[in-house]
Amino acid sequence: MRPEPPGPSGPSGHEGLPAADLRRGTDQAGVRAYNERLILSLIRRGDGLPKAEIARLTGLSPQTTTVIMNRLEADGLIRRGEPQRGRVGQPSIPYRLDPDGALAFGLKLGRRSTDLVLVDFVGRVIARRHWTHAYPQPDLLLAQVASGTAALTAGLSAERRGRIVGFGIATPFELWNWAPQVGAPAGVMEAWRGFDVAAEIGARMPWPVHVMNDGTAACAAENFFGRAPAPRDFVYAFIGSFIGGGIVINGNVVPGRTGNAGAIGSMPIPLARADGSVTTAQLISSASLAELEARLRRQGVDPSGLYIQPHDWPDYGETLETWIAEAGRSLAVLTAAATAILDFEAVVIDGAVPSAIRSRLVEATRAGLGHLDLQGLTPCDIREGTVGADARAMGGAALPFLANFARNREVLFKDASDAQRD
Repeated sequence: MRPEPPGPSGPSGHEGLPAADLRRGTDQAGVRAYNERLILSLIRRGDGLPKAEIARLTGLSPQTTTVIMNRLEADGLIRRGEPQRGRVGQPSIPYRLDPDGALAFGLKLGRRSTDLVLVDFVGRVIARRHWTHAYPQPDLLLAQVASGTAALTAGLSAERRGRIVGFGIATPFELWNWAPQVGAPAGVMEAWRGFDVAAEIGARMPWPVHVMNDGTAACAAENFFGRAPAPRDFVYAFIGSFIGGGIVINGNVVPGRTGNAGAIGSMPIPLARADGSVTTAQLISSASLAELEARLRRQGVDPSGLYIQPHDWPDYGETLETWIAEAGRSLAVLTAAATAILDFEAVVIDGAVPSAIRSRLVEATRAGLGHLDLQGLTPCDIREGTVGADARAMGGAALPFLANFARNREVLFKDASDAQRD
């Protein structure tokens, strides 16, 4: 199966067709393309499936399954594992994705940093570049992309370079509206208003370019590359400079009509004042690194370690402790609201934070739920994300894989492009 350029509507989440839909490829035109995507998706989720199991799950005949899998193997997308001997009969041979079957670039454009990663077919980062900045600038971004892609491909063989299927971008929408929050000089962020990031980077790249809201992209990374099987239905929260998120329903990332589904940072959250009264503020005002950064600055502490070394923060003492507790209480409100609306199975919390801080945020969220009236709501699981600080860049890299190899292509990119035009 050779990579396809994305169609006008682009792909969406990769998994999660109802059981009754698993066989619909046998009845449609374009059977080969659909069934190849279906088998690749099953192998990705199953991580080692024999032909007999794939035939059972898809409803395809053993002969058809063999033909398709032989083709995928010849294309270098899957490979055979070691034979597994059971109690009776012939040993079964599990098939897995070939890590070198396809490669993709993922770019995270952030308010305080930019990350570029080159990712293999199973979600392993082959190489990366990380830059920090006071605020994002279009010209700086283009220079970073040019130098970064050149550096990351320099050591690749011609064959591996030929396996690169696309360039995915995870970016906040409407960056020009964030000038006060990022501390940019007056008017500087207006350069983003007329800047088409996909078109500008696409004009400089030999690969198809895809773009998605950074929170939704991070959610796609958890759903596509996550180390543990993702829940079928979950709300995803990613704590970066500002908190963002995504929604997964029936195993598929749902971008919404404008690509902005899961815009949890804008959710109003009740906050207690010092005098005991209650006001409201958006979730970004409590559960975002920008708020922690501001608190550190007020204490005379340099906050640059939050972005320079996101995997290993300095000891920020009581300021960090207070922020974790307040963020957890706000995330508990998000959890209750989300559960009331769609009875989600889980809320997944990740971020550009050290793993120990992520664990504490999850515990603080669980503790916060204990102070809310949850009568009539079914409890959901509060769990840690498994991708971590790279989730947005990894989500960018997932976009070309979704475009080329995933089943159930729907509206993920179409809605994103509509939002970019707004």
